[in-house]
Amino acid sequence: MKNIMLITTTALSLTLIAGCAQKPIVQYGDATAVETTDINFGSTDLQKVANDMTDSLLLSPIVGTLTENSRPVVFVERIKNKTSEHIDTESITDSVSTKLLRSGKFRFVDMTRVDAVRKQLEFQNDAGMVDSSKAIQFGNQIGAQYMLYGNLSSIVKSTKDKSDVYYKFTLRLLDLKSGLVEWADETEIRKTRSKGAIGW
Repeated sequence: MKNIMLITTTALSLTLIAGCAQKPIVQYGDATAVETTDINFGSTDLQKVANDMTDSLLLSPIVGTLTENSRPVVFVERIKNKTSEHIDTESITDSVSTKLLRSGKFRFVDMTRVDAVRKQLEFQNDAGMVDSSKAIQFGNQIGAQYMLYGNLSSIVKSTKDKSDVYYKFTLRLLDLKSGLVEWADETEIRKTRSKGAIGW
């Protein structure tokens, strides 16, 4: 009997220890805190790129002239990822366009939703389910005057004891009517990782 109780107690103790050991710990963190998990492109890099480019664009004298008496209509072309990493460049353009919209100086057309808009207009005009006097007609949308586009590239160097990655992000504002680039700027990021005493 004592042996059975001892085995049962030991089994319960091991189960509790295993359960406690496997329980994950979840905590909230500061979304703007510097991320140093690894050397790859991360949230801090995205925020730096978006902030640098937005500030540069809004402080440009040329853009100041363009937005003095109107709010130009812009569409954002997806950023070309020329790095060897899988980077969600749409997150960069989302952050840039959101900050520019908040400034009150620009308006945007969302080219990623063209098909969805077309389907909705077809439904309103062709399905026979919407009052024709209240349906939004084709051909009334405002076209973009400018295109915002850019590239993200990187150079990676590694030795036995050190890794170095250099990122360059370039952004341009193109006048669709004239074909002239009205504004351009770039920002750079360099990150290094050294081999520590107990490994990487």
